[in-house]
Amino acid sequence: MNILVTGGAGYKGVMLVEQLLDLGHKVTLLDNFMYGYAPVLHVIHRENLKIHQLDIRNLSQSDVSAYDVVYHLAGISGVPACSANPHSAEVINVVATQRLVELLGKSQLLINASTTSFYGASGKAFDETMPVEPVSIYGLTKYKAEQIVQARVESISLRFATVYGLSPKMRDDLLVNDFVHKAITDKLIILFSGNSKRTFVHIRDAVAAYVFCLHHISEMRGQVYNVGSEKLNFSKREIVNQISQYVKFETVDSTYTSEDKRNFEVCFTKLNSLGYTTRYTLDDGIKELVKLYRFYTPARVFNVI
Repeated sequence: MNILVTGGAGYKGVMLVEQLLDLGHKVTLLDNFMYGYAPVLHVIHRENLKIHQLDIRNLSQSDVSAYDVVYHLAGISGVPACSANPHSAEVINVVATQRLVELLGKSQLLINASTTSFYGASGKAFDETMPVEPVSIYGLTKYKAEQIVQARVESISLRFATVYGLSPKMRDDLLVNDFVHKAITDKLIILFSGNSKRTFVHIRDAVAAYVFCLHHISEMRGQVYNVGSEKLNFSKREIVNQISQYVKFETVDSTYTSEDKRNFEVCFTKLNSLGYTTRYTLDDGIKELVKLYRFYTPARVFNVI
């Protein structure tokens, strides 16, 4: 297939691009490269890869018309980043997605990177049929984008759990990644709303879900799917306790009320019934992150706890 990946130099995007190339597809990586070119240096030599430096807000029909499948990963991701830039979050996550949908032909398949983050703060267990309850600009803009995408017949939206694990383009702000880094570097985790729950998925399992779509287009077309595993529904405190099996650090409970009020569990039966299963555990991710953060200290940009 001839495939376009928007946001292809990002945390999940660069790993998806590499996987698609390994499977023999022709891939165009579209990204504005605002974080530099280092994440893609290991794949640039691949014969079936094209690089297109472009901001998702500036798409034209010629940028998207040649592809059988478009994976749409470009956007502002995360509660803090969207809260800090609400106008940009609306323009990039919503308006640019609307523009992409308008430019695509009817037969082109659009696979959208959505999120479980808009399930809110009720503490309930959500499946895909339940009304969403966004509690952040991030959740609201991602849900708007998903609705735009799902107006197309040739579309699939994947509602990912919070991703963790290693990528050539690291995101150190994601909750598990951030906690492991703090445990190693600061020897301290300050825990806000420690009993709030959410759901997690290893980055390699997230990429596997994107690829899974290519082999199940007829069953998945026009629908949304939660991506993850009930085994990875954890509270923040449970995450901290698991990290403590590998790293010695202190935990301090705080009464501070975080802007991030998410608290929910997720059901993944719909996608699992088609044969998708996760392979990687929380421990797998923690152990690889410990290896990284023992020698690598990222620049701190913002905090998602």
